[in-house]
Amino acid sequence: MARLFGTDGVRGLANRDLTARLAMDLSVAAARVLGEQGEFRGHRPLAVVGRDPRASGEFLEASVVAGLASSGVDVLRLGVLPTPAVAYLTHQLHADLGVMLSASHNPAPDNGIKFFDRSGHKLPDETEDRIEARLGEEWDWPTGARVGRVRDAHGAVEQYVAHLVASVPVSLDGLRVVVDCANGASCDVAPEALRRAGAEVFTIGTAPDGLNINSGCGSTHLDALRDAVRETGADVGIANDGDADRCLAVTAAGEVVDGDQIMAILALELRETGALAADTVVATVMSNLGFKLAMREAGITVVETAVGDRYVLEAMKAGGFGFGGEQSGHVIMLDHATTGDGVLTGLQLLAAMARRGRPLDELAKVMTRLPQVLVNVKDVDKTRAKTSSELAAAVTAAEADLGETGRVLIRPSGTEPMVRVMVEAASEEQAQSVAEHLAEVVRTSLR
Repeated sequence: MARLFGTDGVRGLANRDLTARLAMDLSVAAARVLGEQGEFRGHRPLAVVGRDPRASGEFLEASVVAGLASSGVDVLRLGVLPTPAVAYLTHQLHADLGVMLSASHNPAPDNGIKFFDRSGHKLPDETEDRIEARLGEEWDWPTGARVGRVRDAHGAVEQYVAHLVASVPVSLDGLRVVVDCANGASCDVAPEALRRAGAEVFTIGTAPDGLNINSGCGSTHLDALRDAVRETGADVGIANDGDADRCLAVTAAGEVVDGDQIMAILALELRETGALAADTVVATVMSNLGFKLAMREAGITVVETAVGDRYVLEAMKAGGFGFGGEQSGHVIMLDHATTGDGVLTGLQLLAAMARRGRPLDELAKVMTRLPQVLVNVKDVDKTRAKTSSELAAAVTAAEADLGETGRVLIRPSGTEPMVRVMVEAASEEQAQSVAEHLAEVVRTSLR
């Protein structure tokens, strides 16, 4: 059977894949496993639970709370908050476990559950595997005074906003900003944090109804933000996704600034202020070659990982690095957060603009984004992608033609019988031509 936990918790269609029963069973199993590992020894256990505004989050929250309390864990309900806020508050409130209900940038019918340890980091794979193995087991349920108590947290938004604002090194006074909250978890947090930091703020995507999260808005749909920036004459637009762990931006002219460009800008800011540990950035293999070339030219080392913010964070912790992220806009700044934080990233990007007194389009010129073409080749034997001599020879020839201004990445899908062919080149035409040629080699050689 496939592993229930993915790279970002358990996710699926709410009430079909992710049911109330499964949410409760996961919570009970998590409480049991952490208890057996000694995480609750010597004190009464406490968990915090947050969610994004999806309609299904209401019944899933009830199931998670019931599972934890029936297992003897006290519960603080945080309400609607970003994923990084739940991670932060797990640590700040001295909780033993944090639980976030969200499917991030996915549409409203989906939902997910992720767990954080007491330090605010995602649970390690081994612990998740133990939780999965204990689903549905019978045990000696606590009774009487041993059952968990449930209450609502007060001041959670204020505590998190204060933390965000304290991270901003300069005033954002004079900056006009449009923020798109994706009708998601940052609707209360992001506008308030930006205003307190000094910016003049215009908002879109701040009317969640439980069904419109990520719908035509947020970091996966930037057209509305582009239009709003032009209409208001704002200096910059900032977009979060549904759970606000991502940030993308648009310039005053409406040009997209992606996660690689944001990382390049912030890496130089951190290095200049002496805050870039080991002059190193951690990024995934999908980061644009232009980012890597820009970092090389600036004397900054790039450590590459597999795709997924989990792997970025693992490499950061293993190497003692403090900064990393993904092209998608997950940016991790360990000096301020334990996971990707879209609101924090937006604040730091605006601070770079304010400190340098330069518009975003000028700052983004620190790197030249090379044309990148991705072709998904379906219904092939992905297991042979790394062993096919024919494909290897084609890739070697393509890399020789591309030289230092291009690259090839052949990546089997983790969940489907599919191989992803990614090509970067000096021109869009060259990237498209090489990608289509290699895709055809994949089709013929991996039948």
